[in-house]
Amino acid sequence: MMKFLCLLLTAGCLTEVQAQQKPAVRITKDAKAKKIDVFVGKQLFTSFLYPDSLEKPVLYPLHTAKGTAVTRGFPVAPKPGDPTDHPHHLGLWLNFENVNGLDFWNNSYAIPTEKKGAYGWIKTDKILETTSGPTGTLAYHANWTNQQNDVLLEETTRFEFSGTHQQRTIDRVTTLKANTEVTFTDVKDGLLGLRVAHELQIPSDKDEKFTDNKGNVTLVKAGTDRIPNGNYLASTGKRGNDVWGTRAAWCKMYGKMGADSVSVVILDHPKNFNYPTYWHARGYGLFAANPLGEKIFTNGATAKNLQLKKGESVTFRYRVLIDEGNSTLSTKQLNQAAADFAKKNLAVK
Repeated sequence: MMKFLCLLLTAGCLTEVQAQQKPAVRITKDAKAKKIDVFVGKQLFTSFLYPDSLEKPVLYPLHTAKGTAVTRGFPVAPKPGDPTDHPHHLGLWLNFENVNGLDFWNNSYAIPTEKKGAYGWIKTDKILETTSGPTGTLAYHANWTNQQNDVLLEETTRFEFSGTHQQRTIDRVTTLKANTEVTFTDVKDGLLGLRVAHELQIPSDKDEKFTDNKGNVTLVKAGTDRIPNGNYLASTGKRGNDVWGTRAAWCKMYGKMGADSVSVVILDHPKNFNYPTYWHARGYGLFAANPLGEKIFTNGATAKNLQLKKGESVTFRYRVLIDEGNSTLSTKQLNQAAADFAKKNLAVK
C-alpha cells in the first residue's frame, strides 16, 4: 500500500514538473521560399517571411498556444469577413513613414509603379543566426533602401521566441545604423506595428477615413457582422479608443476568440528612445508603438525628429506577449511582466 501511495505521489510530482516546463522551440528554414517557421512544441507559432515582394520582412501569422491566429489573414491568406483596408498591415513588422522623405510604412503591392519612387523598401540580405532550444532565436540583416537600391539604413534584428502551455513571447531588438545622414521626421505611422484578427477589433458602427502624410485617404468600413469585440487597456488605465496618442509602458488588446479570452500585449523598454512610447492604437485593428510620432500625438505642441549621422545607430527593444485562456491578463500580471522585461539586457550580437 505504501509503495502504491509513493508511486501515486511520484506520478503527481512528475505531472506538475512537466506542466511547468517550457516546450522546446524549433526553427526550420526554407531559403528558397525565404521563409523561416517557428514552432513551440508541435504548434506553429509564427513564420518569418522575407521575400522582397512584401516590401518589408514580417512575422506572419501569429498564433496563441492553442493555435488561434491573432493576426488578420488579409492580404496573404484572407479569412471570411477580413477587412481589406491598409494592405501594408501584415502580421508584425517594424518600419516608419518618413525616413529622409521616403515612406517605408505604407509601401505594398497596392502602390502603382509610377508612385513607387516615394516609397522605401526593407530588403533582407542575410540570415545571421537561427537556434532551437528552450528559447529559439532568429537574427537577420536587412537594408532600408530607395528604389535605386541606395542604402539609407542597415538593420540588424534579433528575435527570441519562447512559450508555455498558455502563453507565447517574442522579444525583438532592432538596431538601425545610418549609412548616410538620416532623419526620421516626426509622423504618426510607425514604428512597431501589428494588425490583429477581425475578432479583436473594437466594435464600430460608422465608417472612418484616415489620411497618411502624402494626403492619401483610406476608408475603413464600419463592422456589420458583430464579430469584433475587442478593447485596449494601457498601463495608465486608459481604455478603448482613448489609448490612441497617449503614452504608456505597455498596452494590451484583448477580446473573445471562440470561447477563450485572448490577450495581445506590446511592452516598451525603458532603454528605448522617447520612453514610454506613444500608442498609435486604432480600434479597427492597427496596434502600433510609435515613439517618433510626438508631433501629431500632442497636436503640434512638441516634436521628436530623430537624426543620425553616418555611422550612428539607434536600438529599439520590444516584447510581444500572446495569451489565451479563461480570462485576460490582469494589470498586476502585466506590470510584473513589464518589470521583468525592463531588467532584460537586449542587444543584437
